[in-house]
Formats: sequence, structure tokens, C-alpha cells
Amino acid sequence: MIRALRTSATGMKAQEIRVDVIANNLANVNTAGFKKTQAQFQDLLYQTLRPAGVAEFQGQVVPTEIQVGHGVRLASTQKVFTQGNMQKTQNDLDWAIVGDGFFQIQQPDGTFAYTRDGNFEISQDGILVTTDGLALQPQITIPQTAMKVSVASDGNVDVLLPGQVQPQNVGRIELARFINPAGLRNVGNNLFIETVSSNTPILGNPGENEFGQIEQGYLEISNVSVVDELVDLITAQRIYELNSRGISISDNMLQTASNIGR
Repeated sequence: MIRALRTSATGMKAQEIRVDVIANNLANVNTAGFKKTQAQFQDLLYQTLRPAGVAEFQGQVVPTEIQVGHGVRLASTQKVFTQGNMQKTQNDLDWAIVGDGFFQIQQPDGTFAYTRDGNFEISQDGILVTTDGLALQPQITIPQTAMKVSVASDGNVDVLLPGQVQPQNVGRIELARFINPAGLRNVGNNLFIETVSSNTPILGNPGENEFGQIEQGYLEISNVSVVDELVDLITAQRIYELNSRGISISDNMLQTASNIGR
């Protein structure tokens, strides 16, 4: 019964973390480029009360063993990099990646981060930057006199200058992808950084070598399904209540045992 108390407690802690993950997913339903998180769990250590293969009852070998588990623990929180829905914005500086790949962003310390959020702006120096002012890499500079910015599906960025009929190319978007994107570390602000688990990025042009294409005037919104998250939230609540019930029942059994002989 003491084991049941601690086992049920691990179940309640696990569902508490699961609810935290679901709440974060729901909070970011409208966050551009956000990828939902899933909590993965593992069972804990087992106590073997009787191993399989021992001889009992006139030498008969028992085919199965008796084990009692000690609950559950959090194994990982894993990002799910499925494609999110497209939201039309009609903004020339909003770009969505349709397929595999990340935009490369240079952080203040010179290191690179990666994002699916294609909401870009033009800095006072004419450089394409994120809403936090971090430069897109490779760096693309838009002339101050540019009247229109056009981005092709292959990542070529053209601008139309006053007095010119033909657009002028000012650079090309380069994407990065990873062998194991689930191994990327989320650092907030819609950014990911590489880890040993994700391995180093593979660079390439949009539309080539399994890289996704660029859609101008669109943003990829969160891949969170509100309905699925609400169902998971209800399930987590019910499992939490059941584990709480397990603690209550174990406590009643201990109370009954302590009252014997009074």
C-alpha cells in the first residue's frame, strides 16, 4: 500500500507536466512558425517478487514472473515538426517555407539560430531582420529606393527600383535542415539552436535537394490542433483524478489496517 501511494504520486506528477506542455501548446496557437510539443513518458523500475523459470510445487517450473512497477517518469519533451497551415498576409516581407527547412538567423553573439517564422522587416540599414532585429543569413540588403520586393519560390529576392522596368536581384535565401530536427533546442523568440543530437545543419537553396519552397505573402502558423489539445487536456485531467483516487484508496486501506486490533 505504501508502494501504491508513491506510484500514484508519480502518475499525478507526470500528468501535471503533461498539462503544462498542453497549456504551452494552446498558448501558442497563433504563434507563427511554432511547433507543438509532446511529452513522452517511461515506466520506472520494477521489483521482481518471483523470477520466471524457478521451480515450485513439486518441481514444476513457473513460466512467468511476478513484477510490481513503481510508476512513471518524464522521458522527454519532443517537438513535432509537421507542416503548419498557411495564413495569407499580403505582406511582401512575410515568407512561409512549404516543406523542409529553416531560415538562418544570426544572434547578437555571432552564433546562428534557426526559425520557421518568416515574418521579416527591413532595418534602418536596409538589412532584412526578424521582428527582434536579428539579421537573416546570408545577409540581404534592400535598397532604400526599392518600390517593391519580390521573392520567388526558389528563394531569389528581387527589387524594383525607380525608373527601371526589370527587377534587380539583391540576393537569395538559403535554408538549413537537420537530420534530427527533434534534437534542436528551443530558446524562445521562435528560435532553435543546434545541439549534438540535431547534428550540424545541411544548407541548400529552396526547392532543391528536398528543401521546401518559399511562398511570399504567407506565414506558416502553429501546427497545434486545438481540438486534439483539448482532448488531451481532458484525458490528462481524468488520469490525474484516477491517480489521486489511487492515493485516497491506499490511504483508506492503511487506515483500516492500523485500526485492526483496537
